[in-house]
Amino acid sequence: MTTLASGTDMLTRDALTVLQPGFTGTTAPDWLLRRLGEGLASVGLFGRNIASPGQLAALTAQLRAERDDVLVAIDEEGGDVTRLEVRTGSSFPGNHALGAVDDVELTREVAHELGRRLAACGVNLNWAPSADVNSNPRNPVIGVRSFGADTELAARHTAAYVTGLQSAGVAACTKHFPGHGDTAVDSHHALPRIDVPADVLTDRELTPFRAAIAAGSRAVMSAHILVPALDPDRPATLSRRILTGLLRGELGYDGLIVTDGMEMRAIAGTYGIERGSVLAVAAGADAICVGGGLADDATVRRLRDALVAAVRAGELPEERLAEAADRVRALARWASTEGRAPEDTHGSEIGLHAARRALTVTTAPGLGTPETFKPLTEPPYVAALTPVANIAVGDETPWGVAAELVHLLPGTVTNSFSAAEGKEGEAGAGESAGRAALQAAGARRIVAVVRDEHRHPWMASALDTLLAARPDTIVVEMGVPQAAPRGALHIATHGAARVCGRAAAEVIAGL
Repeated sequence: MTTLASGTDMLTRDALTVLQPGFTGTTAPDWLLRRLGEGLASVGLFGRNIASPGQLAALTAQLRAERDDVLVAIDEEGGDVTRLEVRTGSSFPGNHALGAVDDVELTREVAHELGRRLAACGVNLNWAPSADVNSNPRNPVIGVRSFGADTELAARHTAAYVTGLQSAGVAACTKHFPGHGDTAVDSHHALPRIDVPADVLTDRELTPFRAAIAAGSRAVMSAHILVPALDPDRPATLSRRILTGLLRGELGYDGLIVTDGMEMRAIAGTYGIERGSVLAVAAGADAICVGGGLADDATVRRLRDALVAAVRAGELPEERLAEAADRVRALARWASTEGRAPEDTHGSEIGLHAARRALTVTTAPGLGTPETFKPLTEPPYVAALTPVANIAVGDETPWGVAAELVHLLPGTVTNSFSAAEGKEGEAGAGESAGRAALQAAGARRIVAVVRDEHRHPWMASALDTLLAARPDTIVVEMGVPQAAPRGALHIATHGAARVCGRAAAEVIAGL
């Protein structure tokens, strides 16, 4: 293990230890390696840091050459939220697809294989799974990242995911405590608020976290949400009542508590990242995640200095900071001991197998059953009705069925249509998009691809226009299938991972 750099006192080292910063580039910058020598114990990876599995393995080896027990964390949920396959789409369906299948052994196998691939690249902490119960169908940030709207289903699959991931030697970080499912605001942009009674929270939101704790989740991530029934003054990430009183005290959790990204506007726009980080550690958080948008040495230095200054001013007990740093080091020891890349026993097809099982296929009345559907033999026209991607998903990851249909039905043509979200005239924009798609399609069979039709009026209007003129249109819903199925054939994939698109394309092409 790297020795303490000369001139770095223990207080400063502890302040560095609790930080989980990101960085830019596909190799470690000099400042990051220097900070690892001074006590930094964790690094967060994002899509910008990853070009290939081989490159990622070389990057993590570079980090471990400086500190052999470094925690290398990643936001790899599979499904819509992927960093490992950010440019191609994930080989694994996300939580909502796994919840739709509702086979806990399949969920465990998928999580294990995902963990095995992460471990093979040198990653040993995954900011996953999402244990949020998607009780608000208009939730703009959770959606298919949740196993579903049923509490017990979310709980059993959260536990299975934790077990599978950690059996591959990768620590799970169950999120977003105490539950982000009943929100209508994305905490990347503002501070969401959940106004439900404490007993509802206990029975609904907290149940999957209890299951995760019972399954041995090595880490839990806090949510930047205000829950007045638990703490009317401070969001969960900054609340001692929630992190120490509830999570530590009532639920008996003794693992690592990690904050969600402190640069998110819910915290940065209200408290600022320096003050927010001090308050989070004082409240009971052990690790400060920062780096999705802020990824440089200046940020690390500012946060380190803010924590040190707070201790010296008596605002943050030194014992609390030391306890937080000790928990980070304890997880690092576990990960360096348990971390491994097991043999590939499931093969590369487990994700596609799961995506195929997750499909729900419905035919229009009078058009027979899915079994009697006549697959396409000629290349279709794909109209992708594309919403604005939330920040957690990102807009750089491809989605849809067009790329897969091109392989199966060469000559497939596609166009993407979108509308300004939340503005008047969305329905008009949708009608215009529908007419444009009809004109572009010509005589080709139309495949309309949507994502959360129920949340986007313009998208529903575009489908109205398409189906009125072309009732033989095939509809593929790649978000939460809350809207009623429609179209000659309706395929709900329960997620937009690459394998979900592949599974839908296979149905369309009759494979």
